[in-house]
Amino acid sequence: MDTLDRYRLIIQKILTEYAQLPYAYGQLERQLIIDQNANHYLLLTLGWENKQRVHGCLVHIDIINDKIWIQRDGTEDGIANELVSAGIPKNQIVLAFQPTDVRKYTEFAIA
Repeated sequence: MDTLDRYRLIIQKILTEYAQLPYAYGQLERQLIIDQNANHYLLLTLGWENKQRVHGCLVHIDIINDKIWIQRDGTEDGIANELVSAGIPKNQIVLAFQPTDVRKYTEFAIA
């Protein structure tokens, strides 16, 4: 299995596990959207909470130039840490939600 396919499988497995977690309150659900051809992965939250419509992105990951770009991470522990635990090296993960000048102070890739 090549690296790109391995990254795709790991991302899909982790996000599928998140998508299956139930919400403790409100009429909320998670929706996983995967476009493997374009290497886009989205985990959305949608539904109703206290008569208010909820529709937002919990996690957005892209694979760009053979690196994993975390565009949005609304998880409690950090999706990057889960990717590392699954065997992806930190130098292959870009915290795209951080400004470029801040990324150099993280243990992850700059770009």
